[in-house]
Amino acid sequence: MANYKHIDSALIHGGIYGDKTTGAVNTPIFQTSTYEQRGLGENTGWEYSRTGNPTRAALEALIAELESGTAGFAFGSGMAAITAVLSLFKSGDEVIISSNVYGGTFRVLDKVFNNFGLTYKIVDTTDLKNLENNISNRTVAILVESPANPLLTITDLAAVSAIAKGHGLLTIVDNTFMTPYLQRPIELGADIVIHSATKYLGGHSDLVAGLVVVKDRELAERLAFIQNATGGILGPFDSFLLIRGIKTLGVRMDRHIENAEAAANFLQNHKAVKKVYYPGLPNAQGYEINRRQAKNGGAMISFELYENYDIRRFFKSLRLIALAESLGGVESLVCHPASMTHASIPKEIRDKVGITEGLIRLSIGIENINDLIADLDRAIAESEM
Repeated sequence: MANYKHIDSALIHGGIYGDKTTGAVNTPIFQTSTYEQRGLGENTGWEYSRTGNPTRAALEALIAELESGTAGFAFGSGMAAITAVLSLFKSGDEVIISSNVYGGTFRVLDKVFNNFGLTYKIVDTTDLKNLENNISNRTVAILVESPANPLLTITDLAAVSAIAKGHGLLTIVDNTFMTPYLQRPIELGADIVIHSATKYLGGHSDLVAGLVVVKDRELAERLAFIQNATGGILGPFDSFLLIRGIKTLGVRMDRHIENAEAAANFLQNHKAVKKVYYPGLPNAQGYEINRRQAKNGGAMISFELYENYDIRRFFKSLRLIALAESLGGVESLVCHPASMTHASIPKEIRDKVGITEGLIRLSIGIENINDLIADLDRAIAESEM
């Protein structure tokens, strides 16, 4: 192992670093589907690229190290990663999910896994007593996001992990919003960590990928079987791009967060803004819990304008911040969760958990903060009715 102690160095030197054959400091792109074998039953450790590819293996080793896990797995998308994890369970099992999670997570449970008898229960995981009361003899896992998408609610990951362990359940954490640079759920007791690596880990809006890290060897063996059997793997070129993106994660996140803190303070003090959701604000729900388990509040912000502002006009008035799905790229993005990222969740559920028609979600990029604030300020002014 290289001589380093800090994650900033691990981002660059972690996992399988470089190429021993040539001395290249970057892992090569092994753009191959198969590998020549020496003889029957004799190979170099590689047989077929669905089962394993050296470029993908370097990425998987890297994310495992960054998340303090036993093994990592790379998939073709964040949803492929979630699907693989949910495939650990069987008909008759039940998974508890946080009351505001990514719409795609809800959709795959509600429209796909429900067909095979794997059911779900939506629970406010910030209320630990309520969470424990909702555990049944069918419950096998608790799947949480913290901060959650899109209301940025904070769940006490160590406490949830302890509750799950006490009931023999798995704790699964979607760590997309925080990344291992800011939060490492396995160190807090989680069993499985999921990433939509399309977001901050890739960081440049030029790839789609998903990553999973598991805590122990038994889970690693089960998930490796599922990954190989179902085949939703990440290709070598995207694996290479993702390794490259991770190398700059630290410096990018520092700038993302610097900008997000300034933008959150601007919005909180703006006369047109009714409510701001950002875990880095001292008055935010779960602020103290987040301080214990994460480095800071991250770079995602949600907010609502007062009723005398037209959000459609707001979106049209933005000139720098792009209206688009996704998040975590170097460019700032804005979306309307109710009609975009969370449209697959029925309106009655959205309304119940607080994903209102007026909610706006911001992914703060690394542009000049003065330009970003000027864009927000102008768009808000032009949206007044």
